[in-house]
Amino acid sequence: MLKKNFSDFNLSHEMNKAIAEMGFEEATPIQSLAIGPLLAGADIVGQAQTGTGKTAAFGIPIVERIEPALKKVQALILCPTRELAVQIAEELKLLGKYKKDLRILPVYGGQPIERQIAALQRGVQVVVGTPGRVRDHMERKTLQLDAARTVVLDEADEMLDMGFVDEMKFILGAVPAPHQTLLFSATMPRAILSLSRSFQDKPELIRVVHEELTVPGVEQTYYEVKEFQKTEILARLIDIQDMKRALVFCNTKIRVDELVEKLQARGYAASGLHGDMKQMFRDRVMNQFRSGRLEILVATDVAARGLDVDDIEVVVNYDVPRDEEYYVHRIGRTARAGRSGRAFTFVGGRELFKLAEIQRFAKTRIRRQRLPSTDDVEEIRNGAVLEKVRRIMETEAGEKYAALVEKLTGDDHSSLDVAAALLKMIMEKDGKPGSSLAAPQGDAAHRVGPAAAEPMPAADAGGSARTKSKPGKDRERKAAADPGPRLTAGEATRLKIKLGKLQGVRPGDIVGAITGETDLTGRQIGAIEIHDDFSLVDVPAALAARVIEVMRNCQIKGHPVFIKPDQRKDNRKKEQPKRSL
Repeated sequence: MLKKNFSDFNLSHEMNKAIAEMGFEEATPIQSLAIGPLLAGADIVGQAQTGTGKTAAFGIPIVERIEPALKKVQALILCPTRELAVQIAEELKLLGKYKKDLRILPVYGGQPIERQIAALQRGVQVVVGTPGRVRDHMERKTLQLDAARTVVLDEADEMLDMGFVDEMKFILGAVPAPHQTLLFSATMPRAILSLSRSFQDKPELIRVVHEELTVPGVEQTYYEVKEFQKTEILARLIDIQDMKRALVFCNTKIRVDELVEKLQARGYAASGLHGDMKQMFRDRVMNQFRSGRLEILVATDVAARGLDVDDIEVVVNYDVPRDEEYYVHRIGRTARAGRSGRAFTFVGGRELFKLAEIQRFAKTRIRRQRLPSTDDVEEIRNGAVLEKVRRIMETEAGEKYAALVEKLTGDDHSSLDVAAALLKMIMEKDGKPGSSLAAPQGDAAHRVGPAAAEPMPAADAGGSARTKSKPGKDRERKAAADPGPRLTAGEATRLKIKLGKLQGVRPGDIVGAITGETDLTGRQIGAIEIHDDFSLVDVPAALAARVIEVMRNCQIKGHPVFIKPDQRKDNRKKEQPKRSL
């Protein structure tokens, strides 16, 4: 398609000035297609992945149409995670830099609600929030939408996967007509199209063609690796590829913690990012990564949603993503702004079939590479030393040391003997922080980064690093969803929670609490029954003990969770009750 310049949209002087300062020159495909219709007030359904510029695609029309003199919420943007909410709010503030009296507020769980209430009372025109926290404010009457003219659902498929369908319908149904509804999603499942039919008025479908969803600038390779080999192979790749800024993806929060601990023990400047971490720690980790003090960032898919770093050199799929689309989203973190990038995927056993599905979906070829050996690491290391020696000789910076060499040479030792001994001493020297040559650990050489990353806090049972689940609040659900079938009664253990209809508990509250505090996905949770003063939920039998342990430290609807196996006889009907999800 023919891309447009921002000057083609007849934007205000203030907006053009802000766009120029942000460094935008040419509109991306989604911006070229969407900005015009949105400025005209149309409803749209936009299909585009993260990193295509869709925030500006809906942000520019929203900021342009805001009336600063009206101190009411005129635009509401829903998104799945707190990181994405903060990122969108920051970009809208940059777009509205020269629009006087424009106030934009992100609202999400994990932040004191009193602070958000105070900001809303002072008057804001744009709210960017997660569905749970937005609904919470609406039910408290602290968020009024009577003046809202635009509602945006960003990453709509993610919000559906995370169990927010009830919240989304509640919010959309509460916005008075007439208003503009924008729906952005990387994929278009039936549930998305159903939302569109229910809440949009003759929407225009804007789709970035599939070829643009792939990442042609990324060199993609995979390694057949057994599980116990993964950390060692990753370490060898880091050394051989001389990674300065790498993003490593794991499928679960526990895997992130474990890998970061192993990498830090080997001397790498590594840290992690996932939903159990406090916002203050996340911000600190991201600042370290952007500044280069952190070389390796290990993250889950959900935590990386709000990641906005252009110069990531390498993406490593430590775990094969369980959803083909996540592969495209992951490797799209590199090769941005016209740069090239590399993506490595670790594959074992049956995962080769999943890799084949990914290649068909992304219309790409992922080449197999042999596993790097310790000899490969040693060769790279030796080559780096010799290159450094050559540079010193070419610049004549080593002249003052020539006299020392002469003292060692004589009848018994040649200059070649002396050089060999010095090289041996350098290459076998123990690695220290700041040294360009780190010693081998195990059977591979490892480099110590420019600044050691701060240790990751443990997500302890008391919830010191973990954000507790509360009524209607945002929860970090697992994004790498298991596409397998739902539970059957024979595979499940039924748990009893002493909260029910009298406490206002809905099935979505239970799903959100469990997926937010454990590594289970919505598909792994079976039938849910809500009674007056208790609820029943089916979970995988093998994970029931873990669910009980974790959930006893959580809250649902502001109430402590008392949970235990259901001791009653299993009198369930063959047909499982349906959930309102």
